[in-house]
Amino acid sequence: AQLGQLEKKLERKVVDRTQLILDIFARRARTREGKWQVELAQLKYLLPRLAGSGTALSRLGGGIGTRGPGETKLETDRRRIRVRIQGIQREIDQVRARRAQLRERRQKRSVPTVALVGYTNAGKTTLFNRMTNEDAVASDALFVTLDPLVRQVRLRDQRQLLVSDTVGFIDRLPHALVAAFRATLEEVAEADLALHVIDAASPERERHMTAVRRVLEEVGAASVPVIDVYNKIDMISQDERRRLQAADPGAALVSARTGDGLDELLQMVAARVALDTRRITITFDSDKAFDREQVSRLYRVARVISHVATNGRIVIEADVPRRFIERLTSTESHEDLADVH
Repeated sequence: AQLGQLEKKLERKVVDRTQLILDIFARRARTREGKWQVELAQLKYLLPRLAGSGTALSRLGGGIGTRGPGETKLETDRRRIRVRIQGIQREIDQVRARRAQLRERRQKRSVPTVALVGYTNAGKTTLFNRMTNEDAVASDALFVTLDPLVRQVRLRDQRQLLVSDTVGFIDRLPHALVAAFRATLEEVAEADLALHVIDAASPERERHMTAVRRVLEEVGAASVPVIDVYNKIDMISQDERRRLQAADPGAALVSARTGDGLDELLQMVAARVALDTRRITITFDSDKAFDREQVSRLYRVARVISHVATNGRIVIEADVPRRFIERLTSTESHEDLADVH
């Protein structure tokens, strides 16, 4: 009603904050999934705001071959919107199921997943491109990334990580959007580590950080370990850098645009995802195809200390993530698994 009155007085189209965000999202959506999510949010927002001619006409009109007995155009529109919402929801549920299968497959491979999160326009996609040598679309604009991208990163010690770029957060994110993008944001909740990318040069830095933490709680990702990554340090002074480092010693200071600080960030990530490891020595039979496959998998997920092959036997000493040890030993009988002190 207020929007209608304003439009009459101003003789201009008037949109509220949520409509503006939804419009921007609609322009940015590229994939089918992104478009479904935006449309779902738009329909859920529109449904309670449909305006008709008042309750006096709610049961008038109708007839065979028209809208149905006693059904006004308003009621028809509402019914069509509800049907469309159900259809889109089914499609998104299928997307969620596919994502869950992909995550399960990644977990079976025991490759750690790192999710980039942060306020919109903090530089997540530029950092993602730097880390993965990708060329995902990055721009000085809001909500350029709507669809999550997952790519592989190989560390210097040959271990592999999966890095995912996610939709940018915003203060007071509309609940319709949080619900619609839950399939996307689940990538964050299931990650082994989150990199909270912060625009170090923004005067609203603290407010943006608080907003991101609030959204992480809303999507069930509050328990995911987080490294704060202050981006765009090429745009702040040396004194400001020192203040940031002193205030948050565990944070990383980087410039995704220039690559400054990226090596240190990757070292921090490697250390964090490798915290829950155990050094083991395990023997494989080089004649067995299964064992050869396990050796190559071990090289992907662990830090190999030594590799000795003699008389058809392969003895490997490695720092192995604990969640992977069980898979190494339970699928085939390796009774000679032993701790190394």
